[in-house]
Amino acid sequence: MWLGPEEVLVANALWVTERANPFFVLQRRRGHGKGGGLTGLLVGTLDVVLDSSARVAPYRILHQTQDSQVYWTVACGSSRKEITKHWEWLENNLLQTLSIFDSEEDITTFVKGKIHGIIAEENKNLQPQGDEDPGKFKEAELKMRKQFGMPDGEKLVNYYSCSFWKGRVPRQGWLYLTVNHLCFYSFLLGKEVSLVVQWVDVTRLEKNATLLFPESIRVDTRDQELFFSMFLNIGETFKLMEQLANLAMRQLLDSEGFLEDKALPRPIRPHKNISALKRDLDARAKNECYRATFRLPKDERLDGHTGCTLWTPFNKLHIPGQMFISNNYICFASKEEDACRLIIPLREVTIVEKADSSSVLPSPLSISTKSKMTFLFANLKDRDFLVQRISDFLQKTPSKQLGGNTGGTKASVSDPAPESLPASQEAPEPPTSPSSPLSSPPSFSTQEVPTTSQGLLKVFQKNSPMEDLGAKGAKEKMKEESWRIHFFEYGRGMCMYRTAKTRELVLKGIPESLRGELWLLFSGAWNEMVTHPGYYAELVEESMGKYSLATEEIERDLHRSMPEHPAFQNELGIAALRRVLTAYAFRNPTIGYCQAMNIVTSVLLLYGSEEEAFWLLVALCERMLPDYYNTRVVGALVDQGIFEELTRDILPRLSEKMQELGVISSISLSWFLTLFLSVMPFESAVVIVDCFFYEGIKVILQVALAVLDANMDQLLDCSDEGEAMTVLGRYLDNVVNKQSISPPIPHLHALLTSGDDPPAEVDIFDLLKVSYEKFSSLRADDIEQMRFKQRLKVIQSLEDTAKRSVVRAIPGDIGFSIEELEDLYMVFKAKHLASQYWGGSRSAAIHRDPSLPYLEQYRIDASQFRELFASLTPWACGSHTPVLAGRMFRLLDQNKDSLINFKEFVTGMSGMYHGDLTEKLKALYKLHLPPALIPEEAESALEATHYFTEDSPSEEALPQEQQEGSGNEDVQERREEKGTSPPDYRHYLRIWAKEKEAQKETIKDLPKMNQEQFIELCKTLYNMFSEDPMEQDLYHAIATVASLLLRIGEVGKKFSTRTAKKSRDGAHSRDHNSATEEDEPLIPKPHQDPTGECQPPASGDPQAKASGDTHPGKALQDSHVIAEGGSGEGRGSPSLLLSDDETKDDMSMSSYSVVSTGSLQCEDLTDDTVLVGGEACSSAATSRVGGAVDTDWCISFEQILASILTESVLVNFFEKRVDIGLKIKDQKKAERQFSTSSDHEPPGVLG
Repeated sequence: MWLGPEEVLVANALWVTERANPFFVLQRRRGHGKGGGLTGLLVGTLDVVLDSSARVAPYRILHQTQDSQVYWTVACGSSRKEITKHWEWLENNLLQTLSIFDSEEDITTFVKGKIHGIIAEENKNLQPQGDEDPGKFKEAELKMRKQFGMPDGEKLVNYYSCSFWKGRVPRQGWLYLTVNHLCFYSFLLGKEVSLVVQWVDVTRLEKNATLLFPESIRVDTRDQELFFSMFLNIGETFKLMEQLANLAMRQLLDSEGFLEDKALPRPIRPHKNISALKRDLDARAKNECYRATFRLPKDERLDGHTGCTLWTPFNKLHIPGQMFISNNYICFASKEEDACRLIIPLREVTIVEKADSSSVLPSPLSISTKSKMTFLFANLKDRDFLVQRISDFLQKTPSKQLGGNTGGTKASVSDPAPESLPASQEAPEPPTSPSSPLSSPPSFSTQEVPTTSQGLLKVFQKNSPMEDLGAKGAKEKMKEESWRIHFFEYGRGMCMYRTAKTRELVLKGIPESLRGELWLLFSGAWNEMVTHPGYYAELVEESMGKYSLATEEIERDLHRSMPEHPAFQNELGIAALRRVLTAYAFRNPTIGYCQAMNIVTSVLLLYGSEEEAFWLLVALCERMLPDYYNTRVVGALVDQGIFEELTRDILPRLSEKMQELGVISSISLSWFLTLFLSVMPFESAVVIVDCFFYEGIKVILQVALAVLDANMDQLLDCSDEGEAMTVLGRYLDNVVNKQSISPPIPHLHALLTSGDDPPAEVDIFDLLKVSYEKFSSLRADDIEQMRFKQRLKVIQSLEDTAKRSVVRAIPGDIGFSIEELEDLYMVFKAKHLASQYWGGSRSAAIHRDPSLPYLEQYRIDASQFRELFASLTPWACGSHTPVLAGRMFRLLDQNKDSLINFKEFVTGMSGMYHGDLTEKLKALYKLHLPPALIPEEAESALEATHYFTEDSPSEEALPQEQQEGSGNEDVQERREEKGTSPPDYRHYLRIWAKEKEAQKETIKDLPKMNQEQFIELCKTLYNMFSEDPMEQDLYHAIATVASLLLRIGEVGKKFSTRTAKKSRDGAHSRDHNSATEEDEPLIPKPHQDPTGECQPPASGDPQAKASGDTHPGKALQDSHVIAEGGSGEGRGSPSLLLSDDETKDDMSMSSYSVVSTGSLQCEDLTDDTVLVGGEACSSAATSRVGGAVDTDWCISFEQILASILTESVLVNFFEKRVDIGLKIKDQKKAERQFSTSSDHEPPGVLG
């Protein structure tokens, strides 16, 4: 590559000059190429250990002038070929020009200008301006691609110097982290280590410090453990590795590849050593953290943050912390965790003002909102810039026509009168009760049942005054009063100051009347509801009457959702639940509907309107409980893993016992999925939900630990799982809420756990208090860290389950062992994933749908199958292999959707590897009949199908037609299903039933083969033998068999009816028949004399254009002969069926035929030329009527089998066992699935 000219003072240190002229020197680095000795070894080692490996290529070109001692680098190259190309360009284009200049300075200036021009020209189209990766980094990326054989689509994120521990020896080298792979390269004194790990294969990733490995990063895959240490900044490296592994897990989970986020803000001056991708990933991580901390919508992007103080009027203090600004929000978080947190939506802001600075209050900024609250920030570093950013965002905020008058020290953004705002866009503060007009969606005329515009609890609860409830009523009134005072001091609505006081109030229980409102605020659902007015109503209208698998499951579960509650014992509650669940399934088809969502949603509906319940469900499923409600409940399994880990750390004695009984996994899934709502009395569980919306998953983990802790003694005495479940079930049933003003709702579980002596009642508030006292050390970021670790485990174990399920679904008669099938599955999956890494242009159909059965999740298309076939087939056919692969793909793709699953793939492989001679030949025979052989490859295949349907018994033709028909139906069904929802599993049962019927086929059911197809079969066999040690014997044998079969076909022709022939034009018929017969004896020629193989077709050969089997530049390896007119020999004349010796000698005729093909003009072909095995350049009608091949000639499978059995060399060839294990190993290496490390000295080390 050309380099921007840089000065080199010592030109010959570590370099050897290979070529020179007056202006340029070509040099090779010592230690590269031949020889080099000790110096070479040392230089190679230095290049790797110092960062020169990223910069120093083995060859370079320097510019010099005769009198100057200074040299300038102008180009470098990783190979002699590359550098020679640059050298030749310089000699041809610059030498003469440079000799004209008088001054050496002018020469140097001209060369530098020229080189800069070339570089600018090359880089013009590479990347958009402003996002250019720094030069040094790009060189490292090129080095990585060359070193590890990665395609251009593989992007390097960052690279680090570190040591890889091979045994007990550290190898110093470079760790390259790319989007899809972790790569390491080291070269020390002749010892080379090179390894590549795919992120999707990582099962464990952790930072640890042991005596053996001082502060190291451990990376585990299914079959190896790797340790890396001696990082300059281990924290940064580990964080990046975590992010990349997380992206890979996300890809396994829902098939989302990594996309650069173009919406992220770009730095003005990129850091010299950081790639755009690294910046992108860092920004993503900050965004996720920001959104999770303040519960903001998923599309919110952090613009920046700065240190500041916030004046808190409730305690008259300036609290230090960080201010965060994004497109729609200004947020504040204090340094002390509980001191204060604030969220100001920009839609609420009326004035942003710079107040006067003073020594007490340096550079203050005041922000006023519609709810008459003013927030005072101070100690802002770059206040003017900040005000400008806020002003920019305010102007983009919807529902605002902003006019700003900035004067002196004041930047005010005034708002129009609220009346001028359209009603739908107005964003008032949350109502004091959930029954405000804003919250109620429009009622739907199409729906008979009215839409619930308030919490169902309000509708169904007897409105008895508080006084009648006695102490409970008084307690409830006190709670309401406490919250009213809190609102007065700390503000109400989104802009409330959230402090330790707020948490205390939540822990004491939210009063019934405020529950809906506060859930909306604390979960962040309010923000989304206000910014998407009318969205829920549209969804309900769109989803109404649409049928899918999700709606079927919803209908089934509607009456199981809190059936004990009066609100869900009538159509009003049921209809509301149906609408909310269906609308959500319609909004998010990847989740659709999952059991447990009905229980959670029914509780949300009790305290809020339908629209509010819908947005709370969105917040739960998409932000607060990520991946909980997908088909494999991954999120719940991850948190269950965290729970087990915490039990191990905090309650070690109990943990051992629970593991022994296998209880944790059984109990905790329902606790997490339904937030205790399904296992505790409703009035108690709802208090846990209050805390959950304020604190997140931390509360659920704390309560779960407290429940185990409270029952520790009894659990330790349990002897089996059932007993432990009963202990916990009875305990949870007796968790009561003595402050609840709702009439008690009978809890169904209580019926199962009623015993002689009911256990003591436990107050829910006491349980919460204990959980906070004992287990509140959990922090949100620790939980995120643990979630990452568990996610690796859970997803990889799910992948292993999928692998086992798929392997089990393969019929036993397939012939491969379980280990071989598992290896094949890994190779197949890797091929599918590779298409997602780099196959940007591939069809969307190839993307994996996790809702499909395991067998259908990974599928590959024809081009991927061709690559796998080429590396795994025992029938290597040289340049003919892709053609054979294409046919095999068409044969396996029975539903014609251009994708095959693993079962179909293995069936194809098994046909080539297993079974006796008959089975293998049957597989080969089928590859030369439709649907494997397509009309484009052989025009006369169409005639063959007509011929067989007319002349052969109906049973022979029927299976093929049925198969094609059913294939089309399947495609139609598949398409319908893909459009709506996860498919109907009965569809797959029908397919499998059909497959089972198809297996009964015998060799008698195989259709006969016409002459065209037989020629294709001979061609395949000929190619198959070309690299075999017994090549000559095999050629001789196949020639004998082919001659014999041609004779048999001729004889069989006399017995076949010719009804189809009579209707044709007589002259055409005579001409073509005689020509065909003249060609027939020439077919065996190349098989008998392999030297004929070298005859290349002339460039004009229409066969190369017409036949799908021939590739450009490929020698025609059969004798599809073109002859002009008939030569007078009679039909079936024995003199034409030449003996082997005669055919061997008669090469001149064969050569002439091939050459004359090239010399023929296209126009002549239509009239009097016959193509065997190719399609003439004529209209379709002509080629149909005057068929190129004698359609009466045919041969059956039994005849082919019998003929082959006469030649022992052919029998041995097909019965020879081939070990697929070795081929899989080679394929895995090719796919970079596991590392290779060598201890030999490579011939030339890549610098």
